[in-house]
Amino acid sequence: MNYSGPFLNIGLKEEDGQWVITDFYYKEWAMDQNISTGDIVVNVNDTPIEDLENVKYLSTILSAHDLTIIKQNGEKVNVRIHHFDIPQQFYYLLVMPACYYFITLIITTYLYFKQKNTKLINLLILFMLTVSIAYVSSGASGRLNSAGIIINRGSMLLCLVLLLHFLRNYYTFLKTNWLLSNNIKLFYLLPVIAMILGCIGIIYPSSHNLLSNVVLAIFFIFLIIILSILLLSYFKYKSPQLKMLLNSIMIPFLPFLFLYAFPNILFHRYILSAEISALFLLLIPFSFIFTQLAERLFDIEYHITRLRYYVIFSLLFTVWFTVGLYWIAGKYLTMAVVSGVSFFTFVSLVVLFYIKEKVDYRKRKILFSTKGDYIHQLYTAVDRIGKTIKIDELLKKFAQEVSLHLELEDVFVLTYDYGIHQFTSTAEGKRLSFNPIVIEDLKLGEIRKIDKVYIAFLHQDAHCKRALVLGHNNSIHLKEEELLWLELLLLYVNNFIENTKMVEELLEELKHMKQADDSHLPWLNKLLWLRFEEEKYQLAQELHDTNLQEQLHIAREVDALVNAKNTAEIQEKLAKIHKQMVASLHDLRTYCENLKPPLLDTLGLNAALEKLIRKVTERANFMLLYTIDRLYLEDERMNLMIYRLFQELLNNALKHSYARTVEIHLQETDDGFEIFYKDDGVGCNVDDIIIAESMGIRGMQERVKAFNGQFYIDSQINEGMSIRITVKEGSDTLDYDAHSG
Repeated sequence: MNYSGPFLNIGLKEEDGQWVITDFYYKEWAMDQNISTGDIVVNVNDTPIEDLENVKYLSTILSAHDLTIIKQNGEKVNVRIHHFDIPQQFYYLLVMPACYYFITLIITTYLYFKQKNTKLINLLILFMLTVSIAYVSSGASGRLNSAGIIINRGSMLLCLVLLLHFLRNYYTFLKTNWLLSNNIKLFYLLPVIAMILGCIGIIYPSSHNLLSNVVLAIFFIFLIIILSILLLSYFKYKSPQLKMLLNSIMIPFLPFLFLYAFPNILFHRYILSAEISALFLLLIPFSFIFTQLAERLFDIEYHITRLRYYVIFSLLFTVWFTVGLYWIAGKYLTMAVVSGVSFFTFVSLVVLFYIKEKVDYRKRKILFSTKGDYIHQLYTAVDRIGKTIKIDELLKKFAQEVSLHLELEDVFVLTYDYGIHQFTSTAEGKRLSFNPIVIEDLKLGEIRKIDKVYIAFLHQDAHCKRALVLGHNNSIHLKEEELLWLELLLLYVNNFIENTKMVEELLEELKHMKQADDSHLPWLNKLLWLRFEEEKYQLAQELHDTNLQEQLHIAREVDALVNAKNTAEIQEKLAKIHKQMVASLHDLRTYCENLKPPLLDTLGLNAALEKLIRKVTERANFMLLYTIDRLYLEDERMNLMIYRLFQELLNNALKHSYARTVEIHLQETDDGFEIFYKDDGVGCNVDDIIIAESMGIRGMQERVKAFNGQFYIDSQINEGMSIRITVKEGSDTLDYDAHSG
């Protein structure tokens, strides 16, 4: 639609039945075509001008590729117009919108497929695409194309509604009070209304300008509302996130306001044209990525720092190259050529640095080493060392790996025992008399050359201090790559030593706790037995109070039918009993699903939670608000733990909260997840819960503790309850607790 004809915007007025040119939007083009004010337009695109409805109501030729004009001297001229005849309109209304749209499409596609989809990111994707569609359709709308008008007006308001929806969810993410209605769905009627007004304007062209101003007024009012919410929220809460959010919207507006709108209103002149200054508004969606979602989408700070690093080096070389080029051949080159070569050199260097980084990542590890890939060797060394289960074996294996890799003869671990004030080593006959102060000055992982040997600080505890000694018959010198390899290996081995000590201490403790028959651990058996018995008691009590009572009732009903003498009502009673049996089976199936949710293994955590929430919603007399992020957890046991927590929280809400509104949110964090629950019910005293040892709360606390998570509860009588649970994946878990639920 934008390419259908060059945009002209030629002003006209009707005089004695003829349409006379009064003004040009592109004056330079008119001068080049020898068209001037006072000329009469006869045909537009081989159509008589009086047959064009738009001209009658707007007194403007918006777009055309062919004009027939009668000059003031009576000469009839036919003007053919191509897009490149008016490059401004070609670039501003066709090329730049198309480029912006495809850049947005690429970025949003990346976000959709490469990132972990959340509601915030999905809304951001929709917002960015809607802004790009509004920008692309502006050219067609300016030509009064019917589809362009409808799409442009609808997308203008839709992008603001999506922005409002995004802000509402972002406020929830920040746990900040939202100052407007939570029912955002009603606002989605505004784009529909705008599209309807566009259709009316197409059917009745005389109302086009009026309806267009109505849509712009709605857009302006809506925008003021959004900015007011941000300003009031910022002044009320002083949140740095809200400050960044406000800046990301306000800053792109400044060029349009101060370089076009205000100068044009006050002095009827502008510093930048509307087409150029409006381009800054298109930065709003991308500024959202930079200011708000950078940490959750990708490490933007790293990319910017890397770009700045490459730009500085490229700029320095480009300046040096340009000065040399101008000094050697300046008299033969124009300034335009020198500038073009300099710009090309600068861009090429920046690109070259990025390519070099990618190549280095794959090739540098073996380019500068005669021994192969250092990273691969580090992994294999760590794997071999990590298989040992005793500290002495670990230290010997460590010294062997270093000796083998660095091709050194004397490599051993030197241990200084605080108790006997002596050095010992892992190599027989190596009783070197080092001054303890030499090792004292070293930091963990530090490597220092002393005389003809290297000393590396390996590990320290309350009983001893260990250092790695690397010696050779002749003087040695380790390369930077070898030192880096050794530093990383030292850190790994230090952790191995700590973990191995813990395992040895635990094994020693278990050894002393064994019984005479050397086959059982009574405390462990007792703990497991109590936990199993507790779970079986709860299940038996639940089945006894519900399903078993229902089965007894059905049995009595059937017994009554067997001994009944009046057979007239048997069919009706059998149907009733059948209905009761189906309900009982449904309850029994529900218990089985509670014990082991089938969807958890087949369709995953999100599907299981959605089904659980649907069941709760059917039974609940409160409004349930929830969000469930898609988690990518390596430990599958966490999925069951999350399901049990949701189950217990929602059951408590059904049975005890008496709330009108309940919120529950599962949110992904950088290293795990967080569950946030809140209701406005009757609440309780937290101390009373602890004293009473509520099974529900205690069970949740134990499950969270089993995964080394944190459980926070806050409640007051008649003030509702809030619970926040945070768990970091990768933390050491207590397996018996994790499996007991």
